[in-house]
Amino acid sequence: MCGIAGIFHTEGLKPVDPARVARMCDAIAHRGPDGEGVWTAPGVGLGHRRLAIIDLAGSPQPMASSDGMAMLVFNGEIYNFRELRRELQAGGAMFHTDGDSEVILAAWQRWDVDCLPRLHGMFAFALYDLRQRTLLLARDRLGVKPLHMATLADGSVIFGSELKALLAHPMLRREIDPLAVEDYLAWGYVPDQAAILKGTEKLPAGTYRLLSHDRPPPPPVQWWDVSFAEREAGSEADLGVHLLHRLREAVTSRMAADVPLGAFLSGGVDSSSVVALMAEASREPVTTCSIGFDVGALDETSYADAVARRFGTDHHARTIGSDDFTLVDRLAGMFDEPFADASALPTFRVCELARRHVTVALSGDGADEIFAGYRRQAFQHREEQARALLPQGLRRGLFGALGGLYPKLDWAPRPLRAKATLLSLARDGEEGYARALAVTGEEQRQALYSPDFLRLRGDYRAEQPFVDLMRRAPARSGLDRAQYADLKFYLPGDILTKVDRTSMAVSLEAREPLLDHRLVEFGARLPERLRVRGMTGKWLMKQAMRRYLPDDILFRPKMGFVTPIAAWLRGPLASQARAVADGEGLARTGWFDTAQLRRLAEAHISGRADHSRLLWQLVMLDRSFGNLL
Repeated sequence: MCGIAGIFHTEGLKPVDPARVARMCDAIAHRGPDGEGVWTAPGVGLGHRRLAIIDLAGSPQPMASSDGMAMLVFNGEIYNFRELRRELQAGGAMFHTDGDSEVILAAWQRWDVDCLPRLHGMFAFALYDLRQRTLLLARDRLGVKPLHMATLADGSVIFGSELKALLAHPMLRREIDPLAVEDYLAWGYVPDQAAILKGTEKLPAGTYRLLSHDRPPPPPVQWWDVSFAEREAGSEADLGVHLLHRLREAVTSRMAADVPLGAFLSGGVDSSSVVALMAEASREPVTTCSIGFDVGALDETSYADAVARRFGTDHHARTIGSDDFTLVDRLAGMFDEPFADASALPTFRVCELARRHVTVALSGDGADEIFAGYRRQAFQHREEQARALLPQGLRRGLFGALGGLYPKLDWAPRPLRAKATLLSLARDGEEGYARALAVTGEEQRQALYSPDFLRLRGDYRAEQPFVDLMRRAPARSGLDRAQYADLKFYLPGDILTKVDRTSMAVSLEAREPLLDHRLVEFGARLPERLRVRGMTGKWLMKQAMRRYLPDDILFRPKMGFVTPIAAWLRGPLASQARAVADGEGLARTGWFDTAQLRRLAEAHISGRADHSRLLWQLVMLDRSFGNLL
């Protein structure tokens, strides 16, 4: 795993200062402590920081093609590079290294942009063709690896693995985009179609850009998408066998490394499945790492311990204390953009633990999106069945009225918390699912904003791009559309951003076998009954894994990484919750109703209400503003 950065002039062949590219790379040195390099030519400069995983001594970057007519900087892993290498050699290609970087160069020279569908893996790369004088910027199918970009006033395009690399360029304007703040407050992160600083952007997953020196940057070209519009034929037993084959193939392909390799193990279905298949394929004990909490209700380590014993892993565990809130400032610095998924804290701690023992760790991320493992997806499936029975006009009036009257019972048992369901049923499926996924609803956001911010926001609402994405989805059903949006919006914006930043902060490569694109495409074709049955998601995956895992692992309620932020914000972080209203970050923008912020903080601290998620969002936004401005 690595970090890349660079500068490209779209208005002529102006020289690029190599020291400027080096400074951009220095800002992301944590992504690659094993090597560094800069290459420049008229109109272009490429920089690289290397974390050596394969061909440890033989693949320095920037890397030239065998004929010297193409240069590459690359972040990621190509898992089928050996097969591609043999195919390219059969066509006359020459290789001087044993790694995957040189294979990308040769694939470009053989197939041009059509090389991208041939690459199986996670990647973001920049490839400059000296003959064509073009720069290809490309990102993997699911967005596992990031790529930030900006077009500067002088016509140059700058890019880097993290926003930090762009911030190191002196010509980048540091002006907050208010629409990205609206996005952040809705979702808890800035999604991939937005960016916190005006003029910056992220290359979307599964797209590329081909830049030239004589024209403005073109829009991204989509080279991969997933379709939920088809259905696999076959019995449940046959499809289960096919799924298990795909799972094994995905896991084993990601076990290639010339450095120590292990896995994250939470004790849930997904990480336990990955560990089970690793153990099956490995001659040595698999190294596994787990994180627990000193708050019993939040701790899952007993399940992880049971899985570790079952497969004889070399298991390492660590308990996070309730005083781990001291990481707040460090987390804000890792993400650059505001990021409020509080599970980033235990994710960072498990990455920190893993890095003591391995350089590569496999994770279980992606199965919930592929096989419908989120509870909200099962609810969406049922709600869509209910919507089909009543016309929208009747639903909007009936359920809207009932939802408005029903009390908000967040403290009550789940069956009594019907307000959100009633309000969701009053809307169409796309609007209802957006409401289910949003961290902070439109009404609550509206109450936070000052009149100045409301004027800046105008008619924009954070939910609309999400709703539009669902409506455009290549899909048959509401469940299809929900999963498609989770794969295209939530997964790259939240989950993959979290894992990339926390792992790279400690120079650890994280690999996501359950996001193998062939597995994703197979999962998207499964009949709905093999994804969700009743309120049980990931049905076929759980059936397929019963030969490896007991039912108390496969069918226990999903928990995920939970942190005690509500208690922190009433205790050791109470002063920070209060300071949000008057601190330099948010207060100086004039975009928030400070009296409302104070009321939220005091209601939470006193115990009259639980505003922990919103207050955590505001604290992280305040920290982010402090770092960016």
